[in-house]
Amino acid sequence: MTDIGLVETEIASETVFKGKLLEVRRDRVRLPNGGESLREYIVHPGAVVVLALLDNGNLLFERQFRYPLRRVFLELPAGKIDSGENILDTARRELLEETGYEATDWVHLGVMHPGIGYSDERIEIFTARGLRRVGPPQLDANEFLEVLELSPAEARQAVWDGRITDGKTISALYWLDRP
Repeated sequence: MTDIGLVETEIASETVFKGKLLEVRRDRVRLPNGGESLREYIVHPGAVVVLALLDNGNLLFERQFRYPLRRVFLELPAGKIDSGENILDTARRELLEETGYEATDWVHLGVMHPGIGYSDERIEIFTARGLRRVGPPQLDANEFLEVLELSPAEARQAVWDGRITDGKTISALYWLDRP
């Protein structure tokens, strides 16, 4: 299988907006048929999501208000990759900061791309086992969340009944069934 008839090539690129977290770009591209078009997209530094499995078989979850949708979401621990940061270091840092837990066993499961039509964001998926609570969450100054436990079955049910709608969480939960 070849991608030759599908690939678009950048002709020119401009930054439309650059903020603290996101950059919006507009590119002029050459289409596979020789024509031209515009592509607008968000440049994102990437993130991690952690399936943190407690010894009792439950997963750590968070409840956090997400401003763009103006509501509280139920989601797995996750966070942005800092510039130059190793993805495993990001996963360790985010788990500790958001939940107060450390883990002895880490496995990188894969990657998901939450918005392929408008962003280059990638989210690296990890499992963390051998969890040990080392203290309270170490939240950023303007970060507020609640930590709770759900069994994998409760988490799946929360997807089916609409309590979990966060894409990274749903995608990561799918990895629990990996043989």
